[in-house]
Order: sequence, then C-alpha cells, then structure tokens
Amino acid sequence: MLQIRWHGHACWEITDNITLVTDPHDGKSIGIPAPNVTGDIILVSHDHYDHNSVKTVEKEGSKVVTDERKRTIQGIEIQGIPSYHDEEKGAKRGKNIIFKFTMDGIRFCHLGDLGHELDEETIQKIGEIDILFIPIGGTFTIDSNQAWNVINMVKPKIIIPMHYKIGGLSLPITGIDDFLKQSKYKVIPVGNEIEIEKEDLPIEPEVWTFTL
Repeated sequence: MLQIRWHGHACWEITDNITLVTDPHDGKSIGIPAPNVTGDIILVSHDHYDHNSVKTVEKEGSKVVTDERKRTIQGIEIQGIPSYHDEEKGAKRGKNIIFKFTMDGIRFCHLGDLGHELDEETIQKIGEIDILFIPIGGTFTIDSNQAWNVINMVKPKIIIPMHYKIGGLSLPITGIDDFLKQSKYKVIPVGNEIEIEKEDLPIEPEVWTFTL
C-alpha cells in the first residue's frame, strides 16, 4: 500500500517501505509550513530555493537525485527527462528535470517547474503514466491552460495539480480554481494524504486535489 502526502508547493512524499520526497522547500522562505518528513530518496527537479531544500528532509543515508541519469535505488527505477523552466529553452530560468519513477507497480511522473508545453519526443520519453504531478500556477511554470494541454498529451489516470497559490504562500502565482473549472474529469478532494494500490487506479481519469 502506497501513501501519497502533500507538503505544499511541489513537495510530495510517496511512501511504502521506502520514502521518496520530491522538490523539498524549507517552508519559511515561501510562507507555508516546512515539510515534516525525511526521505530515503530525494528528487530535486532544479536548483531553486523553493525546490532544493534537501537539508530540510534529508537523513543519514538519503540518496539525493539532481540529474537525469537513469538509476535504480532500493528497487525504485528513476529516470530524469530534460526540460526547461521557461518557454525560451532555459534562457530565463534555466533547466528543469521531469522525473518518472515506479513504486509498487504505479508509474509516477513529477513535472517539477515545467515552463513549457511538451513536444512529441518528450511525451514518448515519458511514456505511460498512472499518476501525474503537474504545476498549474503560471508565472514561473505553465498555467492552467497549458497544463491541460500537457495532461491531454500524457493521458495519466490520476492528475494531481501542484505549485499553485494556497493560504500563506508568498509567491505570485494563481490558485487552483481556473484549473478545476476546465476539468472534464471527476475532481476528488482527498485531504492531505491518501493510500493507493495499483488495483485502485481508476479506469476514467480523475483529478485529485490535496490540502495542507
């Protein structure tokens, strides 16, 4: 049984007997609580302060992944795919790593701070995905319109929006409403955490919204 828990922004904890943490922030720099988790594996999509606070979530023996090289850590296959933090091939905000990884047979994709829509080649590299973590807040990443274009190309079973304005967050990005208004799929509020097994994956795509 896998557990998915949100720590705000682009920071997620995915746990079975191993805990994987994505894009940790330190909380205070962006106005929300710090993540209260330590990761066996920590994925960092790019080197910006609201995504790379490894010290907030590391423990002795944590494996930190900051490049695209394909690897298997403690039985979890992880692959990075190159992308950019803006629409000008990184000229404004640099590079971004899309991470795909498989835990308990469930295929995850975390888009980090993706700043552009995806070309066919990148979609091919991403391949089939069960759960997609996608930024929607605009300004620094794709906005809700672009996010839906990406979702329609990736075709995940579960869509999890992230990197949008929530109470306290000090970054100038938009909230979730516009994204949800455009959804043609069922929207399910799941609270702060949810448990899932591969057998539970929906046949029709669903949007899962988390709260802190």
